[in-house]
Amino acid sequence: MTDTMILDRLNAVKPAEERGAPLLEISHLRKEYDGVPALRDISLRIDKQEVVVVLGPSGCGKSTLLRCMNGLERIQAGEILLDGGVLTTEKTDWRLIRQKIGMVFQSYELFPHMTVLENILLGPLKVQKRKRKEAETAARVLLERVGLYEKRTAFPRQLSGGQKQRAAIIRALVMEPEIMLFDEITAALDPEMVREVLDVMLELARSRMTMVIVTHEMQFAKAAADRIVFMDEGEVVEDSPPGDFFVKPKTERARRFLNIFQF
Repeated sequence: MTDTMILDRLNAVKPAEERGAPLLEISHLRKEYDGVPALRDISLRIDKQEVVVVLGPSGCGKSTLLRCMNGLERIQAGEILLDGGVLTTEKTDWRLIRQKIGMVFQSYELFPHMTVLENILLGPLKVQKRKRKEAETAARVLLERVGLYEKRTAFPRQLSGGQKQRAAIIRALVMEPEIMLFDEITAALDPEMVREVLDVMLELARSRMTMVIVTHEMQFAKAAADRIVFMDEGEVVEDSPPGDFFVKPKTERARRFLNIFQF
């Protein structure tokens, strides 16, 4: 990301006092596994067009937090709201909500017996009941955007890891979600493939896609994030702009974490 791109993003981010209602809000969320807390009293807001990067040591609850946002984990206490509507009720239809809250996983989750294009079109055609011509047009635009259009008839086994992950991102984006969640999507990739996926992510950040990203890619986090949320032992320890977090973290725990990456 160039200096101009970073300045454009900073200029687009409104001060806290000018913000309206959050797009996604988490209030006093608690998640347990067999009575053992995984998330402790998490409160967090995500504004429209904001990129929030969640950092922290392995096992601190980052992925669990994303899975709770997407309804893949049941919570024991707290609320999750999208556009002001409460999601944490027995009546919530998460099948519909997941069309608004897209998620991309570390393991791609592509269907091996389908081509790239068939994987991408499955949701729009079967779930959203969109017209095929319209869905194919949207898929083509997105595939061209990430340099995968020539691979549209290929099967997942014929793709590199980076290409599979880019296809998984497009499969989520074609559903036209309001917010995207990314869970360590470069963790399983060879180093040379990480860059191609991060370039797509940076372009999404520049386009002001609302995103929550769990990653260990520190330089990417520094360049792409509007806010850094640092977690440890199931709690939010720090929540600050990347310039503050990477230069002058508030806590000793964050300083020790950053020292591993020589920040």
